[in-house]
Amino acid sequence: MFEKPVLSNNRTEKSSLEEKMLFTPVEIQETVNMFLRHKLDVRCITMGISLLDCADSDSKKANQRMYDKIMKKAGNLVKVGQDIEKELGVPIINKRISVTPIALVAGASNAKSYVEYCKTLDKCARELGINFIGGFSALVQKGITPADKILIDSIPEALATTDFVCSSVNVGSTKSGINMDAVKLMGETIKATAEASKDCAINGCSKLVVFCNAPEDNPFMAGAFHGPGEADSVINVGVSGPGVILAAARDYKGKPINELAEGIKKMAFKITRLGQLVGTEAASRLGVDFGILDLSLAPTPAVGDSVARILEEIGLEGAGCPGTTAALAMLTDMVKKGGVMASTSVGGLSGAFIPVSEDEGMINAVKQGSICLEKLEAMTTVCSVGLDMIAIPGDTPATTISGIMADEFAIGMVNNKTTAVRLIPAPGKKAGDWIEFGGLLGGCPVMPVSKFSCADFINRGGRIPAPIHSFRN
Repeated sequence: MFEKPVLSNNRTEKSSLEEKMLFTPVEIQETVNMFLRHKLDVRCITMGISLLDCADSDSKKANQRMYDKIMKKAGNLVKVGQDIEKELGVPIINKRISVTPIALVAGASNAKSYVEYCKTLDKCARELGINFIGGFSALVQKGITPADKILIDSIPEALATTDFVCSSVNVGSTKSGINMDAVKLMGETIKATAEASKDCAINGCSKLVVFCNAPEDNPFMAGAFHGPGEADSVINVGVSGPGVILAAARDYKGKPINELAEGIKKMAFKITRLGQLVGTEAASRLGVDFGILDLSLAPTPAVGDSVARILEEIGLEGAGCPGTTAALAMLTDMVKKGGVMASTSVGGLSGAFIPVSEDEGMINAVKQGSICLEKLEAMTTVCSVGLDMIAIPGDTPATTISGIMADEFAIGMVNNKTTAVRLIPAPGKKAGDWIEFGGLLGGCPVMPVSKFSCADFINRGGRIPAPIHSFRN
């Protein structure tokens, strides 16, 4: 008797059309917003290159072999990254290279300094147009070889005389304990690096990180190196989307924590799929293996791209206040859970980064006094890395720096997780002063450190034994 309303017909047709579409209009709009409004990006594609076959007793020959191999393997890295950006509309912020820890390569030579090896890496980076090259590194978690010692001694000059090279040293692991001789040495090295680069555009310590349980497939700087257990060449990808997660959290304002957690997990899944697409495509075009996808909430100094602001959206007045560690634990866990369901190759660090100078919200937290060094240390028990990009007074003793690192590495060793320290002594500056690094590295206030000494503890040297739960043979 009655005709079917035209509106209903339209709705039926619309529904049918949407069913045939690969993505709904809502999903398309969501994706557009991720890129344009919420600063979603592929933070880096990092090509790992093995240089083990470049070792030679003649350091000049070794350096030439390194140069030739890197230029051959990574010759198209930047172009491929740019092509994928244009074709997919996905911002790829950094194109990077990681190489075999140079101490393993240079150890075959009779060189008394490895600065020339660092300059070779820098030359490759400059000519290829990449953003960073990592791997001026040593693995000393159980002992220091003569080559390791030469590399560590070379770090201050190497980082002061190069622009693109990043350095890392692994001084502890759950299986071997903490090499306290190395911890003491790295405290002294950080001080020397800050002094050597005090007149440079960028403090060399911003390119130097000390690890416990360093992963061999990490695409993020400054800690990236190509582990000796890796293939000859691989592509590792780092995806970052703090702004997207922040937007997702806003949709759950006032709702129970478990509902918020579920929303974050679902969004982490979507972000990870993007990285999987870019990584597999880049590896295919470059003719190398796809290694891992590192889903880490890596912030920048830009407004709207902050991990600290996510914590505030969860319900904290300021990052560092009571509840911060619990909120960060939930955030990190949901990022990991969402990520592992979206890719079979999740690795690296994957979690939430809390670098002070690289996070607009963290910078604000330091300014307003809601966070301190000790609270940051507590937060590192549940996040993906450690004390990152923290400026400290220039007159901080080397033993105090070593003590801060020892605390951090104890957390990593006991909890079987990666922890790292990137402390930056600011020559001539005291707590409260501002130091600027520029670009992705940002700037931050200098944070105070304890005035009480741990020198007698650090000067003991030796090794902190591995924890009982490390014995799983």
